[in-house]
Amino acid sequence: MAMAAPLVLHLLLALLLGLGGQSRAEPERDSLREELVLTPLPSGDVSATFQFRTRWDSELQREGGLSVLLKAERLFHTSYHSQAVHIRPVCRDAHCVSVSWELRQTLTVVFDAYTTGQGKKDWSLFRMFSRTITEACPLASQSYVYVDISRNGQENESLEVSPPPTSTYQAVILGDRKTYAVYDLLNLATFSGSRSLNLQLKWRQLQDIGSQLVPFLHAQRYVSGYGLQKGELSTVLHNTHPYRAFPVLLLETVPWYLRLYVHTLAITTKGKENKPSYIHYQPAQDRLRPHLLEMLIQLPANSVTKVSIQFERALLKWTEYTPDPNHGFYVSPSVLSALVPNLVGAKPANWEESPLFSTMFPTSDSSSYFVRLYTEPLLVNLPTPDFSMPYNVICLTCTVVAVCYGSFYNLLTRTFHLEEPKRSRLVRWLANIIRRIRGVPPV
Repeated sequence: MAMAAPLVLHLLLALLLGLGGQSRAEPERDSLREELVLTPLPSGDVSATFQFRTRWDSELQREGGLSVLLKAERLFHTSYHSQAVHIRPVCRDAHCVSVSWELRQTLTVVFDAYTTGQGKKDWSLFRMFSRTITEACPLASQSYVYVDISRNGQENESLEVSPPPTSTYQAVILGDRKTYAVYDLLNLATFSGSRSLNLQLKWRQLQDIGSQLVPFLHAQRYVSGYGLQKGELSTVLHNTHPYRAFPVLLLETVPWYLRLYVHTLAITTKGKENKPSYIHYQPAQDRLRPHLLEMLIQLPANSVTKVSIQFERALLKWTEYTPDPNHGFYVSPSVLSALVPNLVGAKPANWEESPLFSTMFPTSDSSSYFVRLYTEPLLVNLPTPDFSMPYNVICLTCTVVAVCYGSFYNLLTRTFHLEEPKRSRLVRWLANIIRRIRGVPPV
């Protein structure tokens, strides 16, 4: 067992370096690229996405730069956080003679700026991370901070960013043209003579949530019905595109304890039946695998499509319930995958020169972009026995046994003796005098 770990590590390194990795000369190392993307959300929250990209043979240990903002106390005290690590081979030349491995680390967090800001939607780096940026990473060849200021492109500018950005960058993200304020940390002019960079965003006017752009594809999921025997799962798909229809691949994964009635599957659009182009169903097996339902549905332009299916709740063994069974059981969300038509023409981007966050929104061509959505998870109640009854029975039984057994045990094991009370000499002398007067023999 002691030799197994070094052997596995050696095989992993050989796989990453390639068959000829040990014999050829070490390729030139690529420098680190780091980015921070700050995006105000319609709800008033702020999304912050960190990205660090380096090669497998580069130095991963770094100090300074954007990594100083990664304070665990602040990152995990947020509304949402997500971490990802991607490793892929990258050609180092046009003929792909030498290959190196690219390591991309991504961290996305969502701050509730409205709550932490005491009713204000203004935010800053120090308010979110309790730290500021002091310098760029010494190992980084590129170090940027992007702030989404797309709302300033409207007639009335509603955002004020300070300090002023050194440049701006425009990109088409999910069918919408975005404008970002760019701060180059390697440029000394970014710090404006100060020792740190504390980005601040202020709203000049109240943000109207109703004026936010609605995405072309969005969905909701809910459970309906009454009682604890039957119910219905419903998924509502919205296509808000004014004139384009597109197909959507819907994937449903339902636990085995919700027994689906496939014959009740109904897909309706504008009050009419919408037959799927493709459907695949894999039934569940009790305690082994869940239901798997996959459908390809065509969504007409400017329409709402409802997908519903009925189910029956199963009875579980008492050992299969969670510690809090009355809270309910979670059902995984639905997954939607689609190529959504694009209203804004997107030019082919150079992925090596463009910002790192551009790779998070892949596009097939200039006319469409790929979207994968996840609906809300559901909370379903199952028939739950009264787990308090065994507790009550145990308590009552133990009380009765303790009282009865204790009383009988005391009666059977205890012995009783009659003892006369002891008298003092004075009392005995007085008693004998009285007995002599009465003519009774003394004690």
